[in-house]
Order: sequence, then C-alpha cells, then structure tokens
Amino acid sequence: MPDIVPERATINPSRLQAMIDELSVFGGGPDGSMTRLSLSLEDGAARDWLGRWFARNGFTEAVDAIGNQFGSLSLAGANAPVVMVGSHIDSQPNGGRFDGALGVVSACEAVLAVSERLKAEKKLPVCNFQVVNWTNEEGARFQPSLLGSSVFAGALEREWALDRKDGDGVTVRQSLAQIGYAGKDTVAIPSALIELHIEGDKALFEANEKFGIFTRFWGATKYRLAFLGRQAHTGATPMAQRKDALLGAAYLIADLKQIAGEHGLDLHTSVGRLEVFPNSPNTVPSEAVLFIELRSGSPEVLAEAQRKMKLRMEAAAEKAGVTFEVRAVDRRKAGQFAKGLISLAERTAASFGETARHLDTIGGHDAVAMSSVCPSVVLAVRSRDGVIHHPTEFTSAADQAFGTQVLADMLYTLASEGLPANEAAA
Repeated sequence: MPDIVPERATINPSRLQAMIDELSVFGGGPDGSMTRLSLSLEDGAARDWLGRWFARNGFTEAVDAIGNQFGSLSLAGANAPVVMVGSHIDSQPNGGRFDGALGVVSACEAVLAVSERLKAEKKLPVCNFQVVNWTNEEGARFQPSLLGSSVFAGALEREWALDRKDGDGVTVRQSLAQIGYAGKDTVAIPSALIELHIEGDKALFEANEKFGIFTRFWGATKYRLAFLGRQAHTGATPMAQRKDALLGAAYLIADLKQIAGEHGLDLHTSVGRLEVFPNSPNTVPSEAVLFIELRSGSPEVLAEAQRKMKLRMEAAAEKAGVTFEVRAVDRRKAGQFAKGLISLAERTAASFGETARHLDTIGGHDAVAMSSVCPSVVLAVRSRDGVIHHPTEFTSAADQAFGTQVLADMLYTLASEGLPANEAAA
C-alpha cells in the first residue's frame, strides 16, 4: 500500500454523539453508571435499538447462534472481501458508558460516513463492511469473557458456550431465547477486523496524546477455584474445630498479591469475584468460590505464576483445615496484532499530525479472539485519568470523534485500495 495521506470520509460528530446518548439510556444511571449485563433485558433493548439503526440505514442484520449481532453493508458485491468493525455493548455491573459501546457506535458512524463518500464519488469499493456487536465480551454475567467472539472464531464449542450459567443458574441459551436473540444465521469469517476502544489506562491521558494502537495483547489464565469446609455455628463452634472455607480463600487471596509482587510489572493477579455459601453472618462458610485471574505478556511468567499459585492453593487449604477443587480453567494466549493494520493506523493518525502510541492491552478484547482467524487490531482513544469499569469512566466527545474519524479514514483506504499485501494473502 503506498505511503500517502489518506483521503477523508468525513464523519458527523453530532450524529455520533446522538447515538452514544441514545445507547446510554439502556441500563444507564443518573450518576453516569452503566449496568447492561450480557443478554439481560437492558442488553436486549439495546440490541433492538441497534437493529432499528441497521434497518434505517440500509444494513442487513444477521444474528448467529451465540447471539452475535451483525449489520452488513454490501457495496462491492457478493464475493468481495469483508472488513468487520465493531466491539460490544454489554457492560460490567455499575460500569461505565464507553467501554465497548463506543466501539459499536463508532463502527456504525464510520461505515456510514465511508459509504456516503463512496456514493458521492460514484466509486466502486473493493470490499464490503460489517458492523458487529459481540455477545458477552465482559464475562460479568457468563464466564468466560469474549464468549461470542471465541465461538465465532472456533476457539470454543457453541453448545458448550450455550450451556454456560450465570450466578442464578440461567444459561446463555435460555437468556438468548428470552430476549429474542437465539439466532440461526451463518456469518463468514471476515477478511479483517478493526475495533476502536477506550484505552482503559492513562498512558495517552498523561502524555496528552489523542490516539494509540494496541500492538500486543497479554495472555490470561483464569481459575474458578472452590475451597470446601464444613458449615457450623459461629458462636457455638470452638475456633480450633472450625473448617472455614472463606479463611482458606483469604489466605490464597493474600498470596496472589504476593506472587504478583515477585514479578514486578510483568504480572497482574486478582480475585474479582467471590461466592460464599451459605453466606450468613453467624454461619461458618462451607464453600468459597474464587474467580482468579493471572495475566502477563510473557508465557513464561504466566506459567511460573500458575505453578506458584498451585503450591499456595495447597498450603492455604492445609492452613485453614479445608479442602479445595478446581472447577474450571480458561486460558488465553499472549500475542501480536496485525502489522499491516497497525501501519495503516499509524499513517492515518500521522495525516492529522498526531502520534500513534504503541500500547499493550492487558485486558481482553474481542479482537484478541479474532486475531487467530483474521488480521485484527484494536485502536485506542484516551480515558480521563485512565478510569474504566467505573461510573466516572469518561472519553470526551472530541476524542470519540477523533478516533471515529481515524477509523473512517482507515476504512476508506481499505475500500479504495484493499488490505495490506502481507495480510490480504494471510
């Protein structure tokens, strides 16, 4: 692809902001919070809103068996390559309004702007476009995260994914049926995927830079681990006779923090969710289930952290006088995003006189799952103070518009010239 300044497919910032505001109604709170859990009634209403937008703007909607929602705009003919663009609209409980949602709305606006320019020029593009809203990216209601994109990419079995249960025992299958998104459409793997996302960190904000590119993604190992004790009265049962499952969990949680410290900046550990049974103030817990995460950009560090964790699991159980069992393990490999798309993003940002800082993504994105089956990349716009997964999560309207404009220009270049040579042959 020649190294030239890309032509503009000018977006409409007012139209973009109106879409963000409309989408924020579904699950949004007055304090800026967002609770739109995957396949909830709020998520269903938001999906319906997106489907209506597709219909009004000439997109053909499709929904596959895991509920991934697609809007296709065929401009180049049936056999042309497809560039997919989008993210997710599910959120964390009491999360923010921009994580994921900006990626879907910006995809809609960018594709619409490109199609308007191509029509005005009477130019026949060399690719088609497809907006995507992935199911259960967050993993807040159903585990694992990246569920819809992982099924789509073939990394997870569809039937297994449909049988995943939330904390109330409701399956993905049941939830899809309840909100009307148990789809039957077959959608092909695209030729490329581009996802715009808020950074969720403060590197861009502190450097006063508008734009970044996630070039590398960390790996993750996620355990669902249960400590098993014996239920008893907290008053009548002597301390020496108690088999407190939560105590075992507490020992391990502290140990995980220590393990992270042993590897400096190369390892993140967490227990973000804890389920205690029977969860009564005056009852010794008989079961404590930990949702454990180990994250690193180094496979070696990740493997060593897991080895240490297994030893600490045994020690914590012995110290508390309880047993334990591993109920699930999910793994995601570290890797790199597509070099050709990274280069295109760099050139596009440079045409505005802006840098394109290279970043690692420690959190997961659907583009991570898709990177195994097609060239993929995640673009980043800055988050104020690096806040994410919190009601104060904020990306300014100007930064939203800038990221969307870069995305639109990239799509216009791809529509005019095709994929970078090294990735068109991938």
